[in-house]
Amino acid sequence: MLNENKISGLEKLGIFINDFIQKNEDQYNEKEERLAYLMTRSEIENPWFTKENQRYNLQQWASLFTKENIENWLSKYKLANTSKRVGLILAGNIPLVGFHDVISVVLSNHIPVIKLSSKDRLMLPYLLQLWNEFSDNSIEFHIVEKLENYDAVIATGSNNTARYLEYYFKNSLSIIRKNRTSVAVLKGDETDEELQLLADDIFRYFGLGCRNVTKLLIPNDMKLDRLFENFVKYQDVINHNKYANNYDYNRAVYLLNQDLFWDNNFVMLREDEKLFSPLAVVNFSRYETLDKAKQFIETNKDEIQTIVAKAELGLESIGFGETQNPSLDTYADNVDTMAFLSVI
Repeated sequence: MLNENKISGLEKLGIFINDFIQKNEDQYNEKEERLAYLMTRSEIENPWFTKENQRYNLQQWASLFTKENIENWLSKYKLANTSKRVGLILAGNIPLVGFHDVISVVLSNHIPVIKLSSKDRLMLPYLLQLWNEFSDNSIEFHIVEKLENYDAVIATGSNNTARYLEYYFKNSLSIIRKNRTSVAVLKGDETDEELQLLADDIFRYFGLGCRNVTKLLIPNDMKLDRLFENFVKYQDVINHNKYANNYDYNRAVYLLNQDLFWDNNFVMLREDEKLFSPLAVVNFSRYETLDKAKQFIETNKDEIQTIVAKAELGLESIGFGETQNPSLDTYADNVDTMAFLSVI
């Protein structure tokens, strides 16, 4: 019965979010006014979390919170009978990036012990509070400053932080996540619509997520103009102060070093073999044959979160514009969180 309450409560949370998004501010009830206030505070504390991006993020979550979706997801696992305390060290690069871990722990019948990121400390506790209310107060969770008294840990950090975390939690059951990014493989005959969807994969959340595309693999004869022409819908990104600062800094570095790059005044394209690119820069490499592109992906697979490409290329990929719309059974670092939680 407890899990039925949690599933029902999560579905109600999705309905609440959808109602909130569709209403005008003057129509908000008390709970919705609180959510709107926290969104405003979140943007003030972390300017990367614009209201537009927060609303988009909430809408994506709400679309997943149907009873059918949740039950289909959970049906693949044998859930634990005994509740354990699972420590969660959450990232804060994009809004609610740790929500999936929290949902996974709760629905696997465990107790999340949550260390929030200082960059994303407001929205998640309130959504958890609402979920608990909608679930007849059947959810136990703890927000903490320091992890103590835990049975397992799921932690997300940079590559440098991960080394520390792996050492610190070496005697604990754990999932330790590192830096990842995403790649797009273009065939060269993509339509304008597909390339405009690719722009979503690159620019959504200012490119700060592990599912954002930072590297393009393109055929030798593809013209870069086609990319710039179809990225133009994101030209206003340069009006965001923190993004503009990164753009100006990286452009100045390239000019001082006399590096070759292509520029359209809000993003730069740079021919570079590196997988990760600086903010406001997209790296690209040209390939002669698709096998060369596949070889690059194989070499860097441990650092790639998602591949964007046409299905006909035969890659394990998703479609253009889909990177920021993961399903409930899509896991960070491709490590099955629910399988881990089923056996702790």
